[in-house]
Amino acid sequence: MQTDIDPRNLIGRKAFDRNGTKIGTVDEVYLDDATGVPEWAAIRTGLFTRDAFVPLEPSELVDGSLHVPFDRTLIKDAPDFGVGRHLSPDQELQLYHHYGLDLTTPPPLPDRDFGRLAGTEDVEA
Repeated sequence: MQTDIDPRNLIGRKAFDRNGTKIGTVDEVYLDDATGVPEWAAIRTGLFTRDAFVPLEPSELVDGSLHVPFDRTLIKDAPDFGVGRHLSPDQELQLYHHYGLDLTTPPPLPDRDFGRLAGTEDVEA
């Protein structure tokens, strides 16, 4: 997903699945808490249906429409957390698993020797 797009410009855009089938309209955009980057879109899948969350990272904005690289059935079967509320880390994890996306954690920082701890100086006799 293009990270320079203003998330407010996604609202109201048509959304299509990987086969070009219309899913619905972007209803809301959810930003990552730590980075502020758009991470999820809630797609209104019909007049009397719920919103389905889709990940923005593998999605693309093409000719003014959001193209999501997943099948419409998978999108409609996504966990329903309701819109207008904050997604918890557990809910995001459920969504990542639903879409089969790898949620890699950054590699741990290497251990470094920063010297001695205060008060542990070698005592020379």
